[in-house]
Amino acid sequence: MDEAWRIGVFVAVALVIGLIIGQPALLVLLVILGYLGWQLRNLRLLQRWLKEGKRFHPPESVGVWDDVFQEIYRLQQRNRKRKRKLGKMLNRFQEATEAMPDATVVLTPDDEIEWWNPSAGELLGLSYPRDTGQRIGNLIRHPGFAEYLRGGEFDGSAIDLPSPADERVSLSLRIVPYGKNQRLLIARDITRMQRLEQMRRDFVANVSHELRTPLTVVAGYLEAMEEECRDRDEGMRRMVEAMQQQSERMRRIVEDLLMLARLETERVSDSPEPVSVPSMLAAICEDARRLSGEEAHRIELEAEAGLWLQGNDGELRSLFSNIVFNAVRYTPGGGEIRVRWFEDERGGVFEVADSGIGIAPHHISRLTERFYRVDVGRSRSRGGTGLGLAIVKHVLLRHGGRLEIESELGAGSIFRAILPTKRLAHVQQNQISDDVV
Repeated sequence: MDEAWRIGVFVAVALVIGLIIGQPALLVLLVILGYLGWQLRNLRLLQRWLKEGKRFHPPESVGVWDDVFQEIYRLQQRNRKRKRKLGKMLNRFQEATEAMPDATVVLTPDDEIEWWNPSAGELLGLSYPRDTGQRIGNLIRHPGFAEYLRGGEFDGSAIDLPSPADERVSLSLRIVPYGKNQRLLIARDITRMQRLEQMRRDFVANVSHELRTPLTVVAGYLEAMEEECRDRDEGMRRMVEAMQQQSERMRRIVEDLLMLARLETERVSDSPEPVSVPSMLAAICEDARRLSGEEAHRIELEAEAGLWLQGNDGELRSLFSNIVFNAVRYTPGGGEIRVRWFEDERGGVFEVADSGIGIAPHHISRLTERFYRVDVGRSRSRGGTGLGLAIVKHVLLRHGGRLEIESELGAGSIFRAILPTKRLAHVQQNQISDDVV
């Protein structure tokens, strides 16, 4: 508004003087041209100031141009402060990532390498400036990584693969999305951890094998002692029976440990066999009824007769029986246990629902740990080894499945093993149902 008043005053003065000398149009034109020249001069000053970018203070002017210069100057000051702050943050980030033992690589949305820390140079074999701008898939050529990269679903899961710089080094690698479609690749050296894990597996397997023979000998002697004490000393007979029970429990633990060791070390078969799951479940439910004995649980089986599964017969039998037998052990006498096998959009679903004692929520995430028991005393008295669900987890991993657990204290539990659709085989379409006793 001040600028408009200033222009109006100049034009009015020029008009008055022009009227006095008899040339009003000429003077008004000269004033307008002078004003335009002043505007062009200020534009030139602004252009030079912005182009050079070195002058700390803005050009001197008056009126609206002085306001423009001062506002741009204040904006530049704010931007400089923000830039310095971001620069310090970036330096701190780079210092932190350079100090990390894990390899860290910044990727563009096209998976091109933008930046990496020194650990990435050691673990992934990256070299500056050779690998800057290269696609990460061209440098890490492992088929598992290529598939992981193509999948594009980076939910925090990691893959293990050998280092492209040294195949003796094992890496755990994951990609974390951030910002606008950018990605952070993080690789950790897990060689020592894998060696320790292998040592643990070997130790457990060797100890379990070594225990088998003495346990067999002990069981044989106890059986002979039982025969000797049967008609003589009642107290001695009870002691021998107790020793036999503990010997049998130890045998089951050893067998389960050997099973786990085999699941962890053996390669998954490339040619799985078709398994008749309905027939297998029918046999397992019969075994469960015998295990129930006088407690007379009501066990129901409902399965799609034509729904078979491609997999390992022995492993799948262990998977299904462990879940069913656990339901028997932790459901009070007379309770209901419902076993189902069906297909839906998730794949093949094996589900066991019971009316048992239930499990508190804070226990559920740890149920598949070895020797983890919710109630130690009850588990031992019911013949549990604490390894059943660990075996279930490993069998599912080998078959590409997953375990879901729903439970409520006092209301029972549902254990659900979901196996991928690609492993299902349809043999016939009849429906079988085996209702219990």
